[in-house]
Amino acid sequence: MGGCRRPPQKDLRKSGFPLIPTLNRHKMKAVFPGSFDPVTKGHVALVKSALPLFDTIYVAIGVNADKTGFFPLEDRKEWIRQCFKDEPKVQVLDYQCLTVDLCRQLGAFYILRGVRNPMDFQYENDIAQANRTLCPEVETMFFTTPPEYAHISSSIVRDVFRHHGDWQQFVPEEVRL
Repeated sequence: MGGCRRPPQKDLRKSGFPLIPTLNRHKMKAVFPGSFDPVTKGHVALVKSALPLFDTIYVAIGVNADKTGFFPLEDRKEWIRQCFKDEPKVQVLDYQCLTVDLCRQLGAFYILRGVRNPMDFQYENDIAQANRTLCPEVETMFFTTPPEYAHISSSIVRDVFRHHGDWQQFVPEEVRL
């Protein structure tokens, strides 16, 4: 998707624009940002939990020009597409800007984040507060990870993969090399 243009800053709370769009007036859109390097069963569970709440969920792979992902970007995008091939409400894209700027560009009022433990919450809450300062009209929603996936992270999967362990038990069956 490339770079994102930053629209002029405007606090929509002061303009009478509804912070929480009504279902009959606005499409409910959310962005689920991450590296998804690789996508895990926990990521998939979060999207499935959020699906009933939104008309569109953008699974957005953040691309950092200074870093190279462990798995190729196109593979990560395809794995996620395959995970949700029967779910038209899920769209996959990549981006190279602030997540709140992507939300503005897409007209999304929500950022979705997964929380596995208290350390995750502290980290994610700090980011959510910064995002709120940058873009007050975008709200972060936290989803707790199902207990059976709470120990899984992309970094653990990569480490198990590097050391030739059984990494496939942590990822959806669509993730194959």
